[in-house]
Amino acid sequence: MAEDVSPFSHYPSRNDMSRRASRRFKEEAIRITLLVTATLSIVTTLGILVSLTGETLLFFTEVSIVEFLTETEWTPLFLVKKFGIWPLVTATALVAFIALAVAIPAGLLIAIYLSEFASPRVRDVIKPVLEVLAGVPTVVYGYFALTLVTPILQEFIPGLRIFNALSAGLVMGIMIVPMVASLSEDAIGAVPQALREGAYGLGATRFEVALQVVVPAALSGIVASAVLALSRAVGETMIVSIAAGQNPTFTLDPRVPIETMTAYIVQVSLGDTPYASLEYRTIFAVGTMLFFLTFAMNIFAHWFVRRFREEYD
Repeated sequence: MAEDVSPFSHYPSRNDMSRRASRRFKEEAIRITLLVTATLSIVTTLGILVSLTGETLLFFTEVSIVEFLTETEWTPLFLVKKFGIWPLVTATALVAFIALAVAIPAGLLIAIYLSEFASPRVRDVIKPVLEVLAGVPTVVYGYFALTLVTPILQEFIPGLRIFNALSAGLVMGIMIVPMVASLSEDAIGAVPQALREGAYGLGATRFEVALQVVVPAALSGIVASAVLALSRAVGETMIVSIAAGQNPTFTLDPRVPIETMTAYIVQVSLGDTPYASLEYRTIFAVGTMLFFLTFAMNIFAHWFVRRFREEYD
């Protein structure tokens, strides 16, 4: 006997329609949430620009932008006021590049070792150590540079002052090693295993595969990690405030006290400078310069990754 099938059985039931509507609502809610999250960074960037722009424009109504960008004396808190930003810029660059000279070789070697040579047991030990370094407060690094690293360096570097760019840069480099190592390891780990196997098939050693095959294939990610670490070093505050000094001198000598852009902002923001005064507005001008420097570095990193990224099937 043929089964009695209702002519309406192929239509979805009310429960099915309710479930589909609920699923569509949830999917739409998730999409909106992700969209809001994605635009949060843009809104934050615009908010930073708005907060900096007003006081910066008021600053440049009293100070020539030509003087700001070309002069090599920075003494806005002195009786004779000079507003050349270059002492702060060179000090920031000096400390940041000392830090990179430490962080890039160390971080890259750690990344290569963890990705290509380390056993799982060793990796389980080194990774938590790197995470501990990344989690140490920067003020602790600052006192470490001032009270331990500087006295050690003074034993064999003549003319090294108590406050100096060298110890601040070295300790900052130690601080950003985990960033370089982690991002570089991610880039190296993304290299397809087929490239390694092909190199082994051609008779290459493990060391040759790591340096001549894997690292060049991951170069864009490694460079991006270095640029992001540079941005982190440029924006660092407490280490340079404690260990590098507050002497805005136009110099590239790492043995003498200097003052970075972030250290100057800390100095003026302590509360001794009158609100809405010219001296007060200098921190917004310096902050704007710092913002555009780090923004330019991140744009370069993004361009480099897009330009030289290797794509594999």
